[in-house]
Amino acid sequence: MVLVPAIALRGLAMLGYRPALFFWADSFSYLRAAADPVPGTFRPLGYSLFLAALSPGHSLALVTFAQHALGLGLAVAAYALLRRRGLPGWGAAAMVTPLLYDEFLILLEHLIMADTLFTVLVTGGIMVLLGRVTPVTAACGGTLLALAALTRTVGLVVLVLAAGHLLLRRAGWRPLAALALAATIPLAGYASWMAATSGTFGLTRADGLFLWSRTMTFADCAKIRPEPRLAPLCPDVPVAGRPAPPYWLWQPSSPLRELRGDVNERAGRFARAAIAAQPGDYLAAVGSDLRGLWRWERTTARSAAMKKTNPYWFPFEEQPLGDRAAAESYEGGPAATRIAEPFAGWLRAYQRVGYLPFPLLVTSLAGTLAAAVIRRMPDALLPGLAAAALILAPPFTNGFDVRYVVPAIPLACLAAGLVLAGRSSPAGPLRLGDGGPALHPARLDRRRHRLRQ
Repeated sequence: MVLVPAIALRGLAMLGYRPALFFWADSFSYLRAAADPVPGTFRPLGYSLFLAALSPGHSLALVTFAQHALGLGLAVAAYALLRRRGLPGWGAAAMVTPLLYDEFLILLEHLIMADTLFTVLVTGGIMVLLGRVTPVTAACGGTLLALAALTRTVGLVVLVLAAGHLLLRRAGWRPLAALALAATIPLAGYASWMAATSGTFGLTRADGLFLWSRTMTFADCAKIRPEPRLAPLCPDVPVAGRPAPPYWLWQPSSPLRELRGDVNERAGRFARAAIAAQPGDYLAAVGSDLRGLWRWERTTARSAAMKKTNPYWFPFEEQPLGDRAAAESYEGGPAATRIAEPFAGWLRAYQRVGYLPFPLLVTSLAGTLAAAVIRRMPDALLPGLAAAALILAPPFTNGFDVRYVVPAIPLACLAAGLVLAGRSSPAGPLRLGDGGPALHPARLDRRRHRLRQ
């Protein structure tokens, strides 16, 4: 029964905002890359390849429909996993309620953006690894997490946590090797493709640029004393008056616009020098960003003007396309978002109250992690740590954005459900400090037979 209203909410999105919603310039860059898939500078091609796979339908509505279906499917899969672990039906349903009803998850499903695909891939990879660990399941989990990293590079952090999980479970070298091999093949293949087209072996050519933009909120060149070739990256704006990190990447007045050559490498060197010279200021900047997690509302834009343009609200008015050619080429016709009332109005009314506030998310996640450690439950620890990593990594590497927090919601709910279930994985008891996992029943029988002899 809990699925029916969740489907209805997504139906309102499909009816009220046709064929899709667009996120500033990002959506159109994904669409352009889908038409001509070549590894780019700022993001890997995972989502654009997903769009390319759906492009024969010439329908952005098909994309949003597929993303809504993925979101619902993820909630059903999480519910099934928690039921297998012993939660009653009402308990499992309560744990997946945010996945079904959070308006921001629904909004991201309706945007031409990579977030929904990333969320499904990273949570799906974690769920696979929470079952009986075999080389096959480890390879499946590694593949999904590698695809997540090819959609958003922060997925690499979760992949490392997954490998640590297998070590903690003492799963053996075969599953660990299967995970590593299954993840390495797509990642190395993509990096080789990048090297062939740009000369850079990696998933992007912007890691240094993003880290540099992070340091722009505090970097003081009088303290850093950068070498001459890095000095042009020092901004003229006083520290107290500097805008947020995204400004330094995208605005025409950024010092990046005056540089030539390997800007990414120089920006990375400057950023590392700034962090080494001002570690306290770096941590203070990260802490300042993380204060956004304690804001009850997702965004503070409440004025009539901001309601029309804020990309994190279902819009009140139709907006012009940022790149009409890219959108209409994919759609095969007019692609501008058409707002249909009363469906859009009902959804706008719902979005005021239908979300999990970040303070509740953070406090519940902290409690879940503490309980997982105290009760020695590594299966709950893995999704909990993955959720924490997705929340914490962006402020350290490029800056805070509410959109970056939302993919942690399914993982946090999954971790909380596993703690409440209190049961180990199908592979046997997996509690920390128990001297390793229980023996497989067949091995246990052989050991008993040897003891009798």
